[in-house]
Parts: sequence; structure tokens; C-alpha cells
Amino acid sequence: MPSFTIQSVTRTFLALAVTCAPVGLFAQDTSASAPAKSSPQTSSENTSSKAKMTVPAGAQILVALKSPISTKSAKVGDAVYASTSFPYVQNEKVLIPAGTYVQGRITKITRPGRVKGRAELLIHFTTLIYPSGYTVLLPGGVENVPGAEHASVKGDEGTIQQNGEKGHDVGTVAGTAATGTLIGAAAGGLKGAGIGAASGSALGLAIALLSRGSDVRLETGTSLEMVIQRPIDVDADRVEKSALRGELVRVQQ
Repeated sequence: MPSFTIQSVTRTFLALAVTCAPVGLFAQDTSASAPAKSSPQTSSENTSSKAKMTVPAGAQILVALKSPISTKSAKVGDAVYASTSFPYVQNEKVLIPAGTYVQGRITKITRPGRVKGRAELLIHFTTLIYPSGYTVLLPGGVENVPGAEHASVKGDEGTIQQNGEKGHDVGTVAGTAATGTLIGAAAGGLKGAGIGAASGSALGLAIALLSRGSDVRLETGTSLEMVIQRPIDVDADRVEKSALRGELVRVQQ
């Protein structure tokens, strides 16, 4: 059996202490110099801020109607369906791709008057629906109607108004006067022609006064310029995925 002395035990203990000391110091140094990890909450906030982008107020987006609208048959509250004709791009990123569905409502209708007053139509756009189904609420109005031949936009609200018809009324009076002249001349010569012209003019004026003006009518495919009335936030990642999906659908078609 090996014999242990106090001296040999002491030497062994000191040797072990000397050997383990650097290891402990190294562990403490590594622990102190290790960089602090960011909290999951901070990382999530940074990712969220990078993904969010804003379509500014005043942005103008060209859309095309998917169904016709007429002040003769439409009612306040009727839905309006359209789709974007051209992408909206900001900082080399597509925020609203072409082919995005746009939904809105008719908020005001004015029928044309018989003596005065033109037909008017007011539309407010409320929703963007991306090809992937991603939906964004928006406040949008009409800035311009480049696709309408006989209507224009007036006021800050974006009211679509039928153009005036003075030329049409003058034509109605002149046409009936000419017809009266011919009939009067055939019946009573020069005197009859004068009477016929006066009678025809009176008839034409009555027709013009009693007839309603033309209604606003926007056909399917009519181009409207939508304006964003307040800033809207969109998720850039979801928009990008939606744009890719839209391109895939168009290729398959």
C-alpha cells in the first residue's frame, strides 16, 4: 500500500491549483468580452420597420373601371369596381402593382335638370386588394377622368360633372326653326316662311327647356386618375410576394 505524507499531499494540491487557475481566468475573460445579444423584441421591431413602406398623400394612380356607371341608374351607396392600369413605384420598389383591384362607393349623385343643372357623380375609393388577397384600406378620390369624353372633374372633392350642352340647345332651336321655315314657305310663301321660322324657334326653345340634360356615363374600361387623400402604410414584403404571384398568373394566362 502506497504511503502518503503531508508533504506529498501538499505538493499535489498546489500543482492542481496552479493548473486550474488560468482556465478560470480565461473563462471569466471570455464571459466579460462576449457581446450582449439583442432581445427578440428589438429584432422584431427592426424587421417590422424595414417591411413597412408608405404611399404618400397626393400619390396619383391610374385605374380602369371594371363595370359601367351612369347617373341615370346608379344610386348612392352602389359599389364601384376598378383595377390599377400602371404600377405605383417608390424608391425602386413596387408598392401598388398593375392589376391590383380597387373598390369604392358612390357617395353622391345629381341628375341633370330640365332648365339648368348638370349631372354630377362623386366616388370615393376605399380598398386595395392585391393579387395574393392582401387588403389595404385607403382614402382615395378622383383627380381626373382622362377616359371620359363629355365629363370633367370639378372641386377639391373630385366631383365628376357632365359638360355643358349650350351648343346642343342652340342646334335644337336652329333645327326646328329651319324646319318651320320650310313648312311656312311651302304653305304661304315669304310671309309663311317668316311665321314658320318664328314658330319653329319657339318650339325648339321649348324642347330645349323641357328636356333633361345628359347624364354622366362612364363605360367599362374608362380611365380614372385616383388620388390618395391620406398616407397609407403597406407591408413591403407582402406586396412583393403579391407582385410575384400576379406575374405568375399573367404568365399562365
